[in-house]
Amino acid sequence: MRFQLTDDQRALRDGVRELLTRRFGAEALRAAVDAPGRLDRALWRELGAAGFFALRLPETEGGVGLGLPEAVLAFEEAGRALLPGPLVATHLAAGDVPGAATGEAVVTAVGNGLVEWLAAADVVRGDAAGAVPLRSVDPLTPLHRVPLARAVDPVAVLLTAAEQLGGATRACELAVQHARAREQFGQPIGAFQAVKHLCAEMLVRTETARTAVYAAAVTADPVDIDAARLLADEAAVHGARDCLQVHGGMGFTWEFEVHLHLKRAWVRTHRSGDATDSEERLAAELLAHAT
Repeated sequence: MRFQLTDDQRALRDGVRELLTRRFGAEALRAAVDAPGRLDRALWRELGAAGFFALRLPETEGGVGLGLPEAVLAFEEAGRALLPGPLVATHLAAGDVPGAATGEAVVTAVGNGLVEWLAAADVVRGDAAGAVPLRSVDPLTPLHRVPLARAVDPVAVLLTAAEQLGGATRACELAVQHARAREQFGQPIGAFQAVKHLCAEMLVRTETARTAVYAAAVTADPVDIDAARLLADEAAVHGARDCLQVHGGMGFTWEFEVHLHLKRAWVRTHRSGDATDSEERLAAELLAHAT
């Protein structure tokens, strides 16, 4: 199996990053935080025009005709940018719901008893009857709880893991940038051993998760996806916490995006279903192959 990115895959990743940097940079992120619950429909349509939602749709059906590895790269960039909205649900609905592929329709889905962006969605997949609004820890992800849950699609789990990987990557970048720029006692705080260790641990967790997520994108094996999900959740949550520690008190302020990565990582861990289920499936697979 080939796990190295091709030139075309790198170009796709760079193209998505360029689009998101231009359309959802720091100012747009701040505006989204200041207007919680409002989805930027123009950006949604631009994502559709760029093929974000139709990446895996066959060309004969108007899609891009790429595969799961390419979708993972795109969703990794979305996670890195903290892009809001029911991205995974709309992507998965591209071949079934009219307008989803082009970004004309916003689609959300019931999963694990939660629904994201219910009020902003044009189409809800699953039974959202009796939905009750929740106070979401993430200002960029409005949530509702529903009495009936349904199983989470393994592809949705993997794409969520890709978003977690993107968030972990960004948190690592932010920590290193701050450690280089912030000075105490006449030297950058990155020169202190404790800060070095935090940044090194963030990098190790992130790259371990990256290997697992990319491998699961190639194999599409449910067990590989479970392993990728667990590692990506750990990298995103612990990475954001460590990034906050590197920033100190200023990391919790609204002028910085650090705390937003931690809050989004928490929400994503619940979107993918109970982590214990993934752990038990992975443990059962390991025991089945034990000698």
